[in-house]
Amino acid sequence: MKLSLTKSDILVSTADTADNVDVADAVGNKSDTTAGNSLVALLKQVISTKSQIVSRTAANLPATTQTAYFTVTGRVLITNIVGEVTTVIQAQTCNIDLWSNPTVGTDVALCAVADINADAVGTLYTITGTLADAIVPTTSGAVKAQANAILVTAGTIDLKTSATNTGATKWTLHYIPLDAGSTVVTA
Repeated sequence: MKLSLTKSDILVSTADTADNVDVADAVGNKSDTTAGNSLVALLKQVISTKSQIVSRTAANLPATTQTAYFTVTGRVLITNIVGEVTTVIQAQTCNIDLWSNPTVGTDVALCAVADINADAVGTLYTITGTLADAIVPTTSGAVKAQANAILVTAGTIDLKTSATNTGATKWTLHYIPLDAGSTVVTA
């Protein structure tokens, strides 16, 4: 037995379109849900609030300065940020830390400094999510993930160095958008 459906066999709501004959006509209707949101709008909301990842390719360390590494639009929760040494760091004292540099408001350190003197290729850098804690370097190939998410607003996430050192790092940031359209991209 073959089952076949015609347009008249499909029940659709009668909101917002002239005929609502096709399923595609009804799925995007605004008044066919209790809250006034269409199925498409609800799906977009679910998709837009899932964890996102942005990666910055390997680059030389900035020279004794605070340099934008990621650009934030809107408000986001940073759930993890990881740096990795790709070219050995020069053997001299150089403290690094990460900063939120908001478009409106005052810069805030996302962690305290750590010395990266002569760190080897493969060294990982993470933060705990507690603003007073130092950045965590490890050469073991494994490190504890960020324990606490950090809410940041529009602006940039910056890497700050205390000395001009040779060496290079790459960075990956995981985040959850808090508002529709909130994003993080490489600076």
